[in-house]
Amino acid sequence: MSAIDLSSYFGLAAMTLLTLNILIGLVMSVKYNPVRNWPHRRINTFKIHNWTAYIALSVAAIHPVIILFSRTAKFTLIDILYPVNAPKQPWINVLGALALYTLSFVVVTSYFRLELGRKNWKTLHFTAYGTAALFYVHGILADPTLKDAPIDFLDGEKVYVELCMLLVILAAGLRIRWQLRQPPPRVHRPKSGLARKSLR
Repeated sequence: MSAIDLSSYFGLAAMTLLTLNILIGLVMSVKYNPVRNWPHRRINTFKIHNWTAYIALSVAAIHPVIILFSRTAKFTLIDILYPVNAPKQPWINVLGALALYTLSFVVVTSYFRLELGRKNWKTLHFTAYGTAALFYVHGILADPTLKDAPIDFLDGEKVYVELCMLLVILAAGLRIRWQLRQPPPRVHRPKSGLARKSLR
């Protein structure tokens, strides 16, 4: 197995973990209760969600570093960190680098979510969807052999990436549909007696 093949497998593993992480996050966002509903077990979804993010970030960071050990790719550390002038597929690798940097942003801001405050953190956390989009587009457009071969959208690896992307799009669509069906939040109005007191 070559370094390029190993790098490709790490990329697919990171994609799998990121997809799983987003799906768990969407399940958590609708307050799904695994004790009351299937699988009727006490599962710490918050912990799983966190750890899939940490492992996805680690695997995604290792994915480009492995290419440095390839004799044919001729990538340098600068090409990994700032791939604008990379010897192979520079702009496709720019998408991959942006995906890695935005994933780092999501993980770091989530780690400091208490310090940031729920409202600020939640706004920043939506970056995760942009991160996923960058990962999927990079995975679909990149040639895993680094030979600038034309894209085969029916190749096994490409189909897997496409299925991961469709799964997240479908789950996000169902999440939006669930949100639209929720009753509007109740407005708590002060009682008339308290209102009169406050006017005095």
